[in-house]
Amino acid sequence: MRKLVFIIAVLVGFESFSQIVFGRNNQNNNSNVSINYSSPKEYEIADIEVKGVQFLDNNALISLSGLRVGDKIKVPGDEVSTAIKKLWKQGIIGNASIYASKLEGDKIWLVIELTERPRLTRYTIEGVNKTQKGEIEDKIDLVRGKILTDVLIKNTELAVFKFMESKGFLNAKVNVIQQQDTVLRNSSYLKIVVDKGQKVKIRNIQFAGNENFTSAKLRKQLKSTGMVPKFSLPTDIITKFPKFIWPPNLIKFFTTPKKVSGEEVREYFAQHVNLNFFKNSKYVKSDYEDDKDLLIGFYNSKGYRDAKVVSDTTYNTSNKYMNIDLTVDAGKKYYFRNIDWSGNYIYTDEQLAAVLGIENGDIYDLDLVNKKLNFNPTGADISSLYMDDGYLFFSINPVEVGIYEDSIDLEMRIFEGAQATIDKVTISGNEKTSDHVILRQLRTMPGDKFSRSELIRTQRELSQLGYFDPEQVNPLPIPDPVNETVDIEWQLVERSNDQIELSGGWGGAFGFVGTFGVTFNNFSARNIFNKSQWRGLPVGDGQSLSVRFQANGRQFQSYSFSFVEPWLGGRKPNSFGVSYSKSIQRQIDRFTDTTVGSLKVTGISLSLGRRVRWPDDFFTVSNSISYQRYDLFQFGTRALGFQTGDANSFTFNTTIARNSIDQPMYPRSGSSISLSASFTPPFSLLGRDVSGEDVDNAEKFKWLEYHKWNFDSKYYMTLVGKLVLATRAHFGYIGSYDRDIGVGPFERFQLGGDGLTGQNFLLGTDVIGLRGYPNNSITPIDVENNIEGGTIFNKYVMELRYPLSLAPTATIYGQVFFEGGNNWDDFAKFNPYDIKKSVGAGLRIFMPAFGLMGIDWAYGFDRIPGALDNSGPQFHFSIGQQIR
Repeated sequence: MRKLVFIIAVLVGFESFSQIVFGRNNQNNNSNVSINYSSPKEYEIADIEVKGVQFLDNNALISLSGLRVGDKIKVPGDEVSTAIKKLWKQGIIGNASIYASKLEGDKIWLVIELTERPRLTRYTIEGVNKTQKGEIEDKIDLVRGKILTDVLIKNTELAVFKFMESKGFLNAKVNVIQQQDTVLRNSSYLKIVVDKGQKVKIRNIQFAGNENFTSAKLRKQLKSTGMVPKFSLPTDIITKFPKFIWPPNLIKFFTTPKKVSGEEVREYFAQHVNLNFFKNSKYVKSDYEDDKDLLIGFYNSKGYRDAKVVSDTTYNTSNKYMNIDLTVDAGKKYYFRNIDWSGNYIYTDEQLAAVLGIENGDIYDLDLVNKKLNFNPTGADISSLYMDDGYLFFSINPVEVGIYEDSIDLEMRIFEGAQATIDKVTISGNEKTSDHVILRQLRTMPGDKFSRSELIRTQRELSQLGYFDPEQVNPLPIPDPVNETVDIEWQLVERSNDQIELSGGWGGAFGFVGTFGVTFNNFSARNIFNKSQWRGLPVGDGQSLSVRFQANGRQFQSYSFSFVEPWLGGRKPNSFGVSYSKSIQRQIDRFTDTTVGSLKVTGISLSLGRRVRWPDDFFTVSNSISYQRYDLFQFGTRALGFQTGDANSFTFNTTIARNSIDQPMYPRSGSSISLSASFTPPFSLLGRDVSGEDVDNAEKFKWLEYHKWNFDSKYYMTLVGKLVLATRAHFGYIGSYDRDIGVGPFERFQLGGDGLTGQNFLLGTDVIGLRGYPNNSITPIDVENNIEGGTIFNKYVMELRYPLSLAPTATIYGQVFFEGGNNWDDFAKFNPYDIKKSVGAGLRIFMPAFGLMGIDWAYGFDRIPGALDNSGPQFHFSIGQQIR
């Protein structure tokens, strides 16, 4: 009888994978409790005890069971079975049983005996590389100490498989193995074993129903799954290889006397040739679905408004490749007919139609309409027209009001709304930079009418400061239609813009040269003596302070200091700058270790600049005065026209510049143009006569006189995605007031190499880089006066740039480039088409602490003066932002 009772008790709770046991039938029950299961009886719960748990809370488990002291239950009955189901439902219990430990009259004492599920101590991932392992760890939800449930293990397996699927491993197998951890009690670890299998790539994509476009054209629209040719095949490729490796039909295709287009070649290879001339894309389902939308978008843009993918099939051709068959129904091609406007009172129909730029009979493209209505990057759209005039609540909805055969009528339904006034402007994220530095850049101030273009311009100005990550300068308008106002929150993420330079390099004849420099780009001079405002340093006012020192002992030493206040007085963007530098270059006799010659250069300059509003407020005008003194003592290292004496240069410089570049580190749009002119006093025209034959060069060049002109232009344009075209043009000319005196030996142009003045140690010269040629190799010499350096140069550069990282910690981009330039010592010899050309590729890395660094490889196609062969390949290193 007791055995039967035990079996019945077990069966009652079997569906919960647990036990309901009363009396002596439970091994853990040492009490002598007798229950008559044939006659259910109602009991009042006197006490509930939980046994067998180590990590879980007893009171919480009792609460989860639904049983409470004082409740009345029937034994046997459903209450105990329900309690076990509730505990099991939580997923934290392995086994559960409830038994009575004591009976007194109508009271019952219950014991809930549980076995906890093991907890996770660690997990391992096998079968993938280190990078994939890190990505999988980000995808799975495994934390040490988490309870291991069947659901958790299954979800882990599914997450790993989906990740492998996204990488193109459609045949991957994932096995999650749970093993007991012998170190800790009631603990387990997981071993995630991945068998990647072959990566499945798309072998071919075939289209049906594509009467309007070739298959090759349609494949181009599939950005992620379409096949892309690895290289272009010339029509004479068949002659480059033995004929036996080519199929006969391929030979016939190429040798047929007709003009073969590139598209025909690609189409032929895709359909008939089993050779890997195409880059096979991996298959990712989500990307494939997006590509189908892009395909339909392409049809829509060509007027096929009703285009749709009728069917698509994916099937494996092997364990490595798969094919896709797509059937497309293009439908009818449509055209615009009448476009009417309603709800517009501020602008006339004619004004709006001119901005829209769509005529009757144009191919129907609703995507083009939306671009013309809503936020075109160029600003030539209807929404910008209204929002630049304060109509923030403006909206427009294009509605198809009629379809007549192949023509469609549109009605542009406009809600103009009221003009919005800016109420509050807040700033967040500026932990170091003072509020007033940001506020003075804002063009969206309280009380102003809202303007989208001014919002974008402010975003550019804040990005240009360099104190914030330009990718995260985020204006957040918070409109209030009821009060016809808008609040603007500027969300900023600061990044360090200070730089430290600590380097050493080989300076040719100078040997090892060490450099130490610091630049504080967000300095605060007013807080130097107010240490309570220091954040490591007195920072936050947007000033720039730079100190630099170079030396290799006695032979070469250079010191420089500069300070710039961009907002002198704090009310207008009028800049003030001061700089001082001192350098000395000595000639040391290596046998006696004594100085036998030297060149000392000392300079100081003061500058004032201001932003102007005409022709537009991207223009700035700056003026400066500077004094340079050159002291020579038996200095014969360079051809300067004299070896002992001193030269003085007192110059006035004025620069007119326009800068609309969107950000300094990786510009994507905008331009920068500057024209700089420097003048010394015309001493020879003021009575100083040094033109006689008996006057030596030391006396002639004691007071330098010249006029110097520099023109620099840069233009940036986004081609597609993040690919940017950067073009530059530079021109320089230095002339004299008196032909008999000439220009003089200083401030001339040296061309070639990386353009690093600091590593070339050519004091008193204007060094211009030209990659693909040795440093300063394109430098003419005035044989008559024994002076090296050009008086006129030009340079052209074209670069294609693509970013590898735009993170605040490091901006990295690669580039390929073509450039050319030349240098002449006489204006009569100048020929803008006679240039030394080069091509190459390089990498740029900007880190806030160290500035911009780069490495380039370039091939020079032309000969340098005095050489017999072309310049050939050259490596170049650069530090800092090169002006030219």
